[in-house]
Amino acid sequence: MKRKSILLVLLCLLSVRTALAQVNMQVFYDFGSDRKFVTMTLEMFKADKWGNTYFFIDHDFNYKQHDSNADNGVAPGGTYLEISRCLNFWQNTKLAPLSLQVEYDGGITRSYPINTAWLAGVDYFVHDQTYRNTLNLKALYKHIRKTDSKVPMQFTAVWTCKDFLGLKRLTFDGFADFWWEDKTIDDKEKHTIFISEPQLWYNVGDLFGCENLNVGTEIELSNNFGSKLGFKCRPCLGVKWVF
Repeated sequence: MKRKSILLVLLCLLSVRTALAQVNMQVFYDFGSDRKFVTMTLEMFKADKWGNTYFFIDHDFNYKQHDSNADNGVAPGGTYLEISRCLNFWQNTKLAPLSLQVEYDGGITRSYPINTAWLAGVDYFVHDQTYRNTLNLKALYKHIRKTDSKVPMQFTAVWTCKDFLGLKRLTFDGFADFWWEDKTIDDKEKHTIFISEPQLWYNVGDLFGCENLNVGTEIELSNNFGSKLGFKCRPCLGVKWVF
């Protein structure tokens, strides 16, 4: 249920002293064999002269009433939050691409909690001259409450490619996380977790004067993520509204 956005492309605004908050809402239907429900994500990114703030909140609409004949989706069955702050007081120096980052993660699903996690480390921002192709690389110390980890680290990549493959209005973006966490699922131990959620968005609204509206897809690729052991591929279709 974890999602990240491409709003980090707006790190280019770090050189601007004031900037509006960038907010969007995504609604996806997850076709995964173990999912088949709707998830709504609200994201916000705001750059300022001291760095930037980013958060997203996921709601999974998969709660099922105790009546066995009831349908799924009568209410949110899971909620997840990530909020991070990048600090960069040296934006006008050669070290401008490098920021310090602190982050909080946590939530609850229909059947189990997602333990609170605190992360701290560095973020390195790479871009082309137009800022239309960007990459953030992060190395973070990760402490998950009540959970052991042989290596308390997380490595993250976040990317954005605008006008992907030369096609106007098409954006390819996403993230990939890799970290260590000791868990036992189905009597099997797992120690490494991977999740990536590449997204492909087409700004269909721009065709009729409403550039806020996007349609697209997301593919969740994961290994040992959540309560599932092994590799999973979960395709989604959805819409995104940029406020």
